[in-house]
Amino acid sequence: MAVEVMTVEVAEATAKGLVAIGAGLAVGLTGLATSIAQFSIGAAAVGATAENKDMFGLGLLFTVLPETIVIFGLVVALLLLF
Repeated sequence: MAVEVMTVEVAEATAKGLVAIGAGLAVGLTGLATSIAQFSIGAAAVGATAENKDMFGLGLLFTVLPETIVIFGLVVALLLLF
């Protein structure tokens, strides 16, 4: 009996640990993907602004758009944890 209880406790602890790893990966990988996207968009936005000052607002808007990916990753992590 004691061995079965210990096995169930170990299985529950392992499951909680894997959920925590999944939540961390959800936030971490979306953050990495967003940084890559913002790098490319930011470089293009600076180039467009250098040629035409009126493009600043549009470039800023396009630079902020990938942040929604991180918000989705955070929502997924919160759903996994709670």
